[in-house]
Amino acid sequence: MAPLKLAEDWDNVGLLLGDRRSSIAKVMTCLTITPDVVEEAVESNVDLIVTHHPLPFKPLTKITTDSVTGKMLWRLVGAKIAVYSAHTAFDSAACGINQRWAESLELHSIEALVPSDAISDPKQLGTCLGAGRLGRLGQPVQLGQLASLAAQVAGHLNSEPKPRIVGSADDLVGKIAIACGSGGSFLAPAARRGCDALITGEATFHTCLEARSQGISLVLLGHYRSERFAMEFLSQQLSAEFPDLETWASRHECDPISPLG
Repeated sequence: MAPLKLAEDWDNVGLLLGDRRSSIAKVMTCLTITPDVVEEAVESNVDLIVTHHPLPFKPLTKITTDSVTGKMLWRLVGAKIAVYSAHTAFDSAACGINQRWAESLELHSIEALVPSDAISDPKQLGTCLGAGRLGRLGQPVQLGQLASLAAQVAGHLNSEPKPRIVGSADDLVGKIAIACGSGGSFLAPAARRGCDALITGEATFHTCLEARSQGISLVLLGHYRSERFAMEFLSQQLSAEFPDLETWASRHECDPISPLG
């Protein structure tokens, strides 16, 4: 579903913890492994956590309970729970997060925003193999409408925090770029390819200023919101591929950022 050759060079993907020879019966998906997610996995007798964000992400020189990361890894090892992450490979996959976004928004002429270097066949250029997505709406809509539609896809149309935008809510947008998570770095390719708007999780202040100066609208959903909905779909995909497994998306995971009041 997410060939690891599609992952970015800097990423840490694949089986990160566990024994490849172990049999598994229960699989839980999550966006990020946190102490709450670990306890849920232990209490539910999970055999494998398929997490979007890798744990560990950076190389470790020691694993002790002196750090949060070390404590979580130690707990997982003790419970014999394996960890797998596809991360940026799943972002870029033909059935991954950005593709799910494009299809949910009912874009047409969908293709990768940045084609993957892993593509060796020139006939595959212009396909959905690569980072980000771009496509066209059936007809241009106002930026405010696009933000509401994106919020609906992410599952928080009527909840806080509301999506934020760069640009005027009345601006018409038709050619849309998508980059889940921290997607500010995709502003440049979106601009090169003539996109009217970029939907992402978060972007830096200076990226927002750059987008405004270039006349490209942004829809900022929040990092968690822009990716978490896909963990439900991932669980469903795994269940369809491996019907003998019991799979579900973490029920205890939540956005660490909440509005005041």
